[in-house]
Order: sequence, then C-alpha cells, then structure tokens
Amino acid sequence: MLTGCGDQTKDAGSDNATAAAPLADKLPQSIRDKGVIKVGSDIAYAPVEFKDSSGKVVGIDPDLAAAMGKQLGVDFQFENGTFDTLITGLRSKRYDIAMSAMTDTKDRQEGIDSDTGKKVGEGVDFVDYFTAGVSIYTKKGDDQGIKTWSDLCGKKIVLQRGTVSEDLAKAESKKCPAGKKIAIEPFDNDQQAQTRLRAGGADAGSSDFPVAAYAVKTSGGGKDFQLVGEQVEAAPYGIAVAKNQTQLRDALKAALDALIKNGEYEKIMKKWGVTDGAIKEATINGGK
Repeated sequence: MLTGCGDQTKDAGSDNATAAAPLADKLPQSIRDKGVIKVGSDIAYAPVEFKDSSGKVVGIDPDLAAAMGKQLGVDFQFENGTFDTLITGLRSKRYDIAMSAMTDTKDRQEGIDSDTGKKVGEGVDFVDYFTAGVSIYTKKGDDQGIKTWSDLCGKKIVLQRGTVSEDLAKAESKKCPAGKKIAIEPFDNDQQAQTRLRAGGADAGSSDFPVAAYAVKTSGGGKDFQLVGEQVEAAPYGIAVAKNQTQLRDALKAALDALIKNGEYEKIMKKWGVTDGAIKEATINGGK
C-alpha cells in the first residue's frame, strides 16, 4: 500500500496513494487488503499470454493487467491452468478472475455446456477488452485446398480444447456429408496443436486470429505455417469474473476505460501488433 513519508501528514499520504492508484477505492476491501488479484490463465497462447525465454509471463493480457494494476493499486498474479478448467477454478475461488483470450459468449455467461446445451454450473460475467475472430492455418505451401470451414470436411484439424475453434469445428462437421466428417483432435494448449500440425499429423489448425497470425509469423522463422481464408466469428475477449463479484467486475471495467482514455491501452495494442482488435470502451457481457 502506498503511504506518505517523512513529515507528511496522513492526509498528504492519502492524497499520494490516490494519485498513484486513482481507482483503488473501487475494489472490494478484501482484494485491497490482499493487494493481489489472482488470475487464472492458460499461459501458452502467444501473443496473448506466454512465457518468454527467461520464463517471464508476457503478452497482451499481462501488459494490460499490469497497467490496470497501477490504476487499482494491486498486483495481478498470473497462475497457469489448462483453458478448459479456468471457469471451474473461478467458481471454486482458486482464482479471482480468468484472463486468457477467453471469448465472451452467452453460454459462458449462463453456465451452459456448448456441446449439450445443458446448464453445468453458475455462469460468469465478462469485462470485454478486445475483439478477435477465428482463423484456420496450414503448413506453409500445403493448404490442402482449404479456404473455408466447409473445406475441412473429410480432413483433420488440430486445436485447443474448450475454445471457440473447437465449437466451430464441431458445428461445421455436423454439416458435412456422411463419411466425410471433420476429424477433430483437441489438445490442452495451442502449442501442442501446432506441434502436431508441424509434424504432419493433421491437415490444418485453428485458433483465434492474433494467435494464428503470431504462429505464422514466428514459428520456424515464418516458414512453418500460413493463414488460409478469412477470420470468422469475430467476438469479444472478456475477463471472466464470478457473478457475485459485481464490485470487482465494475472496478476492472473502470480501470480498462481509464487505460483507453489515457492512451496506455493503445500503446499495448501497438506493441503487440493487434490494433485491429482494439476497442473504444470496455463493456460488460457484450458477447452473443
């Protein structure tokens, strides 16, 4: 906690703390007392969140979290977990929030299993901070004739479990003729899916556009993969917050809006080359 020093009065110390963390009073007292927001995240999703060569957690989400932390006067502490367990971890209070390139959808807001249509638990609220579509990529120079999702009929795709890419692949496979369904192989993280495709174990991969574009640019020095077709299903990324944590949710929104207003948000988007997905205002539960 920031305080005054030397001969400064309590009031002066309070003023300094407010200036340093202008939105601290918007947080729940329990979070302020801890000084930490625990973040559940699948830290293998470059450039959104990943570990650099030194093991440091870096990316769009960590940069945004650090900037929000300055507004709120707390540290955002990232804890690694597989993507499909993050909301469960939020419900069990292992995490305060989940921030992991998570698409804000009505199903997630309402706790609905997208496969069965059945309610599996309490939903979550989202504070939306970015917009991204879903892309398909293949080995470079070998697109297998794939330009759209319908071209995947009779082919094999690799992707991360629990993602919108998996939902899209399952939905598209249902449209394929008998005997030509899409073979879908899900992995715990996107890097594993890329490894399988790189080794020739599939015809294509799919992930959110920023992640696919980053893989195309960096994997094998840009020689491993290529994007095919256009991105689809553009939707917001949201910070997931438990339904009963409305004060925390609203504090996060206020912090994001402050970053948008002061230009810090734009700097982070430019740093990672993702300005196309930038938003002009944070929203709550904007997913459909």
